[in-house]
Amino acid sequence: MKIAAFGFCCVDVYENLHKQYATGNGIDCIVNLAKKGVQGSAVTVVGDDAYGKEVFELCEKYGIDTSHIQVRHGSTSVFKMALKNGVDRVHLQNIPGVMEHYVPTREDLEFVKTHDYVHTDMYGKVLPFLPELKAAGCRIVLDFSLNKDFDKIGPVLRSTDYGFFSFEERAEEIKDFLKQAHSYGPAVVAATFGKQGSMCYDGERFYEQGILPAPVVNTVGAGDSFIAGFMYGVMNGWDIPACQDSGTRTAAEIVQLFTPY
Repeated sequence: MKIAAFGFCCVDVYENLHKQYATGNGIDCIVNLAKKGVQGSAVTVVGDDAYGKEVFELCEKYGIDTSHIQVRHGSTSVFKMALKNGVDRVHLQNIPGVMEHYVPTREDLEFVKTHDYVHTDMYGKVLPFLPELKAAGCRIVLDFSLNKDFDKIGPVLRSTDYGFFSFEERAEEIKDFLKQAHSYGPAVVAATFGKQGSMCYDGERFYEQGILPAPVVNTVGAGDSFIAGFMYGVMNGWDIPACQDSGTRTAAEIVQLFTPY
């Protein structure tokens, strides 16, 4: 099995802590999968700066294919970050850099098509290409994060096989939301609730699970690692409860680290 992280990447910088790391929803996901033995590729763009070099170094450390990371003159996308309450990450500012005008080449797209799974999100400039990738047989993993407006996410859901949403807390009406999201065509839709666990829906029933208690160092990457663990289960043919458990265990490991992998 192979998975491509297609679209957004950046470097998170905690200036007050003098710490930083290469990241992005898809990058975090495929690094966590690489740690489980899954082959991954990064298809994105970085600048010709030190931050861009960090993205390459991270990918090379975990054996991720970097042959389709474009390098453009300018700055790699950066998120300035801080910690709230000592452990909860806060986005302060995004400096888009070369990501602002990212366009994958035809060669990039044909390369992505060689993967079984493609992970992306709402921010990586690649949503218009999802129908083509799905038609080519790729299974699309979409991190919708906090995006809940069906006028925007509806067309994207039609090209999605596994959709993941983030919520502040559990609420009964989220079941109706997941039913509506599933009606657009995904095989499975999932909602994560931070400390309150997760919920999945496959069109027939809901599956709910709590978290595993763990000492929290940084909540960054909790959602991305949940997706990685869940998709590892999918790739191995596990049922939804087992996939959900795998996601929960992976997230519990990651929140104990400062980095998201």
